[in-house]
Amino acid sequence: MLELLGYLLKQGIATSRDNFPDLPEHVRGLPIVTDKDCAEACNLCADLCPTQAIDLSEANNPKLDLGKCIACGLCTDACPSDTLVNDRRTRTARASREALISTRENPAQTAATEETKPSKPGLFRRSLAVRVVSTGCSACDMELGASLNPIFDMERFGVTVVASPRYADALVVTGPVPLGMRAALLSCYEAMSSPKLVVALGTCAISGGLHGGGYSHSEGVDKILPVDIYIPGCPPHPWSIIDGMLAAKSLKT
Repeated sequence: MLELLGYLLKQGIATSRDNFPDLPEHVRGLPIVTDKDCAEACNLCADLCPTQAIDLSEANNPKLDLGKCIACGLCTDACPSDTLVNDRRTRTARASREALISTRENPAQTAATEETKPSKPGLFRRSLAVRVVSTGCSACDMELGASLNPIFDMERFGVTVVASPRYADALVVTGPVPLGMRAALLSCYEAMSSPKLVVALGTCAISGGLHGGGYSHSEGVDKILPVDIYIPGCPPHPWSIIDGMLAAKSLKT
């Protein structure tokens, strides 16, 4: 026992003291639109995008839908003019679907944690109990699990995962929400007490991602439930997940 205690003491504190740092240079984040002009008659990014997340219908004014983006990097690697570049920030959660559209005028929009700051603190605003419903995305589930490990330690921010929707403030949905999962998802949502929040975690939960438009009608959660916070990414980084949870916590009444 003493040897084990000595070993643990030597390990020091594993939890990161730097909250929401930028991703390392060798890590691929989500893309972002810059103010640089597109190369003439260039459609490489739109042609390569597997989820049709890039709209080039307006001349020299690309629109990038981060709600559809799977962060494959094909667009940023192919862009000859650096109009689309890698965005290494981790505060990517947004409070509306429209805020996920990156353009030259609004490349990054406003972080959800800035939009949802409560007017005044309250006793029960300091915590958030979430119930997770996975509708088919193990990658997002694993990153959500990672956000609870000793390095990120989401619980230190007052966010906990609960087993029953009856104890939950927020419903966190991962996966594209196919027809086969809709009844279970609605049942979970209806079992929650009001007021109740919904968080769409990951590209699939936001838009269906690669599954969008398929036979299973996997178009994301906001087609059947009102979504309060969107966390883009495929999958999102644990810091991005924590950013979204803190935004949801700020919405508690």
